[in-house]
Amino acid sequence: MSFAKRAWRVLVAIKDGLALLFLLLFFWLLYTVLLSSPNAASVKDGALLLRMDGIVVEQPVEPSPTDALGGAEAGPAQMRLRDLVHGIEKAVDDDQVKALVLDFSGFMGGGQASLARLGDAVGKVRKAGKPVLAYSTSYFDDSYQVAANASEIWLDPLGQAILQGPGGSQPYFKGLADRLGVNVHVYRVGTYKSAIEPFTRTEASPEAKAANQALADTLWEEWKTRVQRARPKAQLAGVIADPLSKGSNLSNAAVAFGLVDKLGDSTAFGARVAELVGRDDDDRADAFNATEFDAFLAANPPQTGGEKIGVLTIAGTIVDGEAPSGTAGGDTISNLLLDALATDELKALVVRIDSGGGSVGASEKIRQAVMAAKAKKLPVVFSMGDVAASGGYWVAMTGDRVIAEPSTITGSIGVFSVFPTLERTLGQYGVTSDGVTTTPLSGQPDILSGTNAAVDRIFQGGVEDIYRRFTALVSASRKIDVKRVDELGQGRIWAGGTARQLGLIDGFGSLDDAVAEAARLIKAKPDAVERVYLEPQPSFVGSILNSVLGGVNSATRSNTATDGYSKMVQRRTNLLISGLYDAGSILHGPAIQVRCLACPATVRPVPAEKMRRVLKEKVFK
Repeated sequence: MSFAKRAWRVLVAIKDGLALLFLLLFFWLLYTVLLSSPNAASVKDGALLLRMDGIVVEQPVEPSPTDALGGAEAGPAQMRLRDLVHGIEKAVDDDQVKALVLDFSGFMGGGQASLARLGDAVGKVRKAGKPVLAYSTSYFDDSYQVAANASEIWLDPLGQAILQGPGGSQPYFKGLADRLGVNVHVYRVGTYKSAIEPFTRTEASPEAKAANQALADTLWEEWKTRVQRARPKAQLAGVIADPLSKGSNLSNAAVAFGLVDKLGDSTAFGARVAELVGRDDDDRADAFNATEFDAFLAANPPQTGGEKIGVLTIAGTIVDGEAPSGTAGGDTISNLLLDALATDELKALVVRIDSGGGSVGASEKIRQAVMAAKAKKLPVVFSMGDVAASGGYWVAMTGDRVIAEPSTITGSIGVFSVFPTLERTLGQYGVTSDGVTTTPLSGQPDILSGTNAAVDRIFQGGVEDIYRRFTALVSASRKIDVKRVDELGQGRIWAGGTARQLGLIDGFGSLDDAVAEAARLIKAKPDAVERVYLEPQPSFVGSILNSVLGGVNSATRSNTATDGYSKMVQRRTNLLISGLYDAGSILHGPAIQVRCLACPATVRPVPAEKMRRVLKEKVFK
């Protein structure tokens, strides 16, 4: 009995200890959340300080508790585009904001359409007569597109301004597949459906290369036009042709070419801001009166009241089933919309798309949910972000009006299916397979022995059937003859400017313009409606992690190098990892996909450790 009593006491002690541990952990997390939450009362006269650390996204990915607790790298911070635009535009009429200060030292990029919208918001502050000062240790195309709208652009004396233009290489796996003996089966419709070319070729096809070159040239011209309009004195042609023709180093050359106004370190920059808005009580030499962006957002919440317009976001790869924010789960998004429609509170719907597509079934499920909104006589306006292609464009074929930015990537009307079989790989090691069948489809598709003609016909027929449905949807929605849709389709991607000329979209505009259009359709004033965002709500743990990891302006900065040379290497490395990640997701995705992987990509908001794990488990297993 004494042993049993001692054992019981030990178990009770363990239970009490665990309970105490979890209680302490809970209160520590609660304290951290309260400590890190923005305080509206902290808004004060001075500058509005926005540290552009991380990447600009349409919908942030919810932090993974497993990755966070496992000590995995959090990946680049994520800044929601609509939050940035809302806060910056609120600064225009706020008398407490004497200047807008943008720090791009930790910036990791964003889509061209998103940055164009962000640049327009910054330009509004400048046009209102308020100083806008930008600072960075290095500028690239993306950060400079926004910074060009500032009234003063500063660069660290050891920094660089590097304009590269769109383009670059991607990995092709056919040689590796041949070496390993993997037989990659591809079924597709679309001359330009180049998403599967990395598995079937060692280089881009002439058709894909011509289409991608045309797209890159269009985007580059749009970028140069915007930047030149924002900063007429910038000698873009000269610096693009020879960055060092006017200086011994890139920082001096940036001044000579008119890209930046002043060279100075962060202390000198802080002193300059202090001249304009006053010096902070802090003893630091670079201190100035400022309000952190998160605090300013907290003090300026979105408008409420008026007719309710639903805003449904489709961001990330479209996948079957449920998915957290940052990935477009077909069930998740359709349920969000159907639940909102059941309340009968919405008067119109705006669907914001930032997706290159994915699963056919999930895309159709979302489209059918939007059709339910139309059945309730709700006006539906589609707003395209950086990318609205393939499955994303499929969903958009239900809108009363479709608007995009000139640099939005859209189209990619095409379908494909791809999967590997291992008969040659196994044969190299003397492994063979055999069995019995009752029909031509018994055991097909056979991973061990390869496919036969019957299953090849079925898969190709399925792809062609989906393509016919796709082109028919586009034809009916856009009022374009189906033969013409086929000519515009074939998997080819288009920039928004070209897409408008071809009739694939109705006009140009931002999310705000789409909401204004929806308000007009219900005969309401755009500034007198309430936006109801239909998005997955973060879990309790996810909310805590978001608070702990920081919002738009995290209290601490990543230890990632911020000099231009390191960033050049880091960006290309991240894009390579993203390409490998995409390759794995294609091979393990739905059998038939409407997806655009030829669309220009930015750094993915996926933790590096998670990428490595997925690559190891799904690509190189």
